[in-house]
Amino acid sequence: MTDGQTTRSAGSAPLRRQPVQQRSADRVERMLDASAALIEEIGYDGVTTTLIAKRAGVAVGSLYQFFPDKRAVVQALTQRNLERFMSAVGEQMNAGEHQHWWDLVDGMLDIYLRMHREVQGFSQVHFGDVVDTRLLDDQRDNNGVVAEAVVQLLAERFGLDEERLELPVAVAISTADGLLKLAFRDNPAGDQAVVDETKYLLKGYLASRLGD
Repeated sequence: MTDGQTTRSAGSAPLRRQPVQQRSADRVERMLDASAALIEEIGYDGVTTTLIAKRAGVAVGSLYQFFPDKRAVVQALTQRNLERFMSAVGEQMNAGEHQHWWDLVDGMLDIYLRMHREVQGFSQVHFGDVVDTRLLDDQRDNNGVVAEAVVQLLAERFGLDEERLELPVAVAISTADGLLKLAFRDNPAGDQAVVDETKYLLKGYLASRLGD
């Protein structure tokens, strides 16, 4: 993975077939947008393929040409969210905004918070645990997929050893996941005090493992 692009196992691909024509690709994007809007409005459990197709302005049969079920649609949506997340982090890095690994910690949390507040459906699905703890990849849990992408970014940007990074980053990602859920539990905008404590905790922990 480079420049914020994520990798996927063959078993994790949600699409029955890849859209070849631009018109088909646009139709798939409308389905993903529709599922995000519906999840935002009624939650994952209330969404059906019929509702997704109706909101996207396509026939249900057209949806089934690309997706076998609702889970696959939301899996594709979650993968798109992860790609956008890592792409935003990569753009910040390429702009020279991250001079040290702890700048990356700040940047990633800020991007996550922005997506939580601005991207439809993200606050409900995040990176997939509400659906399946292995939604992104059938061989690893969702946090493991995110952690792998972060490890590769840190290694490429700061010349750090990937093997040395794997466990500390996995621990940091899982810790951040739990604390950010706490930040949004009672505050739709996110409790800034909890966010600040999360950044402080992660920097202290990673500094103890990676050095200042």
